[in-house]
Amino acid sequence: MRGRHYWLSLIILVLILMVNLVSGGCTSKEVEKLQLVTSTALLAQVVERVGSDKVEVVNIIPPAQCPGHFDVKPSDIQKLAEADLFLMHGWQGEKFTDDLIASANNPDLSVFVIDIKGNWMTPQVQSQAIDIIAGIISQTDADNSAGFQKNAGDFKAAVNAKGAEMADKLAEANVSQINVMCAEQQAGFVQWAGFNIVATFGRPDSLTPQVVKELVDSGREGKVTLIIDNMQSGKDAGAGVAEELGSARVILSNFPGGYENTETWEKAIEYNVALLLEAIVR
Repeated sequence: MRGRHYWLSLIILVLILMVNLVSGGCTSKEVEKLQLVTSTALLAQVVERVGSDKVEVVNIIPPAQCPGHFDVKPSDIQKLAEADLFLMHGWQGEKFTDDLIASANNPDLSVFVIDIKGNWMTPQVQSQAIDIIAGIISQTDADNSAGFQKNAGDFKAAVNAKGAEMADKLAEANVSQINVMCAEQQAGFVQWAGFNIVATFGRPDSLTPQVVKELVDSGREGKVTLIIDNMQSGKDAGAGVAEELGSARVILSNFPGGYENTETWEKAIEYNVALLLEAIVR
């Protein structure tokens, strides 16, 4: 009887060890995630939605800040030193990235430039970005490719649905009859929204007295009733022109998270459209 108990206890012990080994292996694999760094919130929110729980995402430039006025911190270098992938736009304002990548000294880091023309807050550009980023992540982590592609498809469906919803609201407000002047960085989005753009303007440092006078003259001639500024490039750039014209003014964000509770593309475009519709009924 004692021998039987001995062998039974031994078998149970072996089984427990086997279970621990198997579960330990699964746990190790489950916590092994792809480490990504993005230059902007536009890229980060796509990676998060496509990669889901298979990726860890760290973003560098705060969503309300202009990429051209960003100062690299030592912590940003450390982020790249520990990353597998770095996704950036390649915009003029991201020139700091060359020194950042060199300082990280990470031979295992893969850098991808997501070069897409147009405003990322429009549905067509956002959908294109989803496809490209899903392809990059799938190529890097082939084992989870099917899940990434499904997430990308779901995200694109949400983008198309929200885009159609916002387009209907704008059309109902008959915005094509409204003459506006907007920041250059918002031109693509404002055109998608359906407004009639009379003129565009640059960053605050480009608005000399002569330029402002020309904008005011164009605004009066074009019967402009709304000035649209861009948060990230200088939110008060069009304030003087709006005051001279006596027109309404609104500040839109080109990045998810620029305003509170707008961390996703859908929330950001919905908030931008709400600001526009509110401005035209004042």
